[in-house]
Amino acid sequence: MTDDSVRHVILDTDTGIDDALALLYLAGRSDVELSAITSVYGNTSVESALTNIARVLEVAGLEDVLVARGAAGPLSGAPRIAAHVHGNDGLGDLWSAPIAPKNLSTLSSAELIVEMARARPGYYDLLPVGPLTNIGIALEIEPNLLTLFRSTVIMGGSGPFPPLGVVQMVDANIHNDSEAAARVFAAPRTELVMVGVNVTAPTIVDEQAVQALARAGTPWGTFSAQILEAYMDFYQVAWGRRVSPAHDGLAAALLVQPDWITRSERGPVNITTDGFATRAHLMRTDTGLPVSWTATPAPDTLVVLDVDREAFLADFVRVLSGGGSRA
Repeated sequence: MTDDSVRHVILDTDTGIDDALALLYLAGRSDVELSAITSVYGNTSVESALTNIARVLEVAGLEDVLVARGAAGPLSGAPRIAAHVHGNDGLGDLWSAPIAPKNLSTLSSAELIVEMARARPGYYDLLPVGPLTNIGIALEIEPNLLTLFRSTVIMGGSGPFPPLGVVQMVDANIHNDSEAAARVFAAPRTELVMVGVNVTAPTIVDEQAVQALARAGTPWGTFSAQILEAYMDFYQVAWGRRVSPAHDGLAAALLVQPDWITRSERGPVNITTDGFATRAHLMRTDTGLPVSWTATPAPDTLVVLDVDREAFLADFVRVLSGGGSRA
């Protein structure tokens, strides 16, 4: 395997349940090196996010990976913490005592991201799967930050505007810090990919997948099934079934396996709000028409419109069952 075939990933995460699964999935891929994990608030507090990173790294046997403490709240305003979705500790409140990362950086998340990007331009891929606060702060330090990464793949956004009458799932990572998100989508970049709720919400980990993880009888499979059960406690009231969207796991997979993107479009992404929800949208309608107002100019983002869900979900369950080469 050549160096070009390995993705050296900096994962920026608000380590809730889908984040933890994305982290474990990356740990199980032989074509990924987890170069650093930077924490941020969102699904849980930043301190719990650190605890959860440590817990996943312990399961994965990768406790020497560099970890950093990041922002405890957005650039302005108070943090929104999704305890009703992920539990008070971010992983379904299944453990009684927190643990600490074994290799905690003296730098903040934003500082570490900038330092690593400057040290090896074009070497790392950046994968933010939480609120974009750390990246917004890092852009203050290094305005050309995103040009220093091989690629940046974001779990967030809502794709183009939806069909008439269709309401989308909450775009939480954008809603939690719209100011930071605006900085990111306006910044110069090498390649910026938006994996939004338009594609993650229909990518469902179903009852059979969770049963397969539990039956695997491995530490990876047991851990994954346990936290998914907690996740499904929340999502069952959305669909009447104990299922959950893959969300961050899909974004992680598309960074490594972009051939699973079956449809996409390039164009400017703006931050929009209707007074209730704030979203990142590709500035076009679902039929491909321009929006009815003047969009703010921005560099093109690759916006994912559809994916090979069957291929992704099969690999996701395989790796989380302990089938990854590192498991």
